[in-house]
Amino acid sequence: MKEKYIGQIIAEARESKGISQRKLANIANISHTEICRIESGDRKTPKPKTLRKISRPIGINYNDLMYKVGLGLEITPLNPHIKKHYTNMNLEELEDAEINILGYVYNLENFLNYCKEKLKVEKINQELLNYTIEDTEYLIKISKDTISLIQKTKLMKRNKKLMNLND
Repeated sequence: MKEKYIGQIIAEARESKGISQRKLANIANISHTEICRIESGDRKTPKPKTLRKISRPIGINYNDLMYKVGLGLEITPLNPHIKKHYTNMNLEELEDAEINILGYVYNLENFLNYCKEKLKVEKINQELLNYTIEDTEYLIKISKDTISLIQKTKLMKRNKKLMNLND
């Protein structure tokens, strides 16, 4: 099956939300022509700022759009390289990785709460802070998914070890 290009992904997401091209252009404060160029494939690599503006209304994370156009890293635990990395670890390494990522999530959640509080009380660049919050929430989700992958791998390795002991 042929892989979808960025314009197809954006068009499908936009349509699933019931948003017209013109409405998306208005929401994102970009030209209707730019949306048309992206969706038709004429603009194969939209500017990061444009992707940022359209990501929220269409319900696709900005980081995922950046990855799709080759401007970002896919950090999801579904990435085969990440899966292989954790699968090749022994139980002790998996324990260490899990503890490190749990600490990372703890710090991200504290930072997220700090940003949300700042947003409530201070007159600062709200758009920039909202992007920071969105990106931090994404990192927390991906980190929790990675923890889940580690826990499943640990369980599988423990079960395999027990089966070998019983043989």
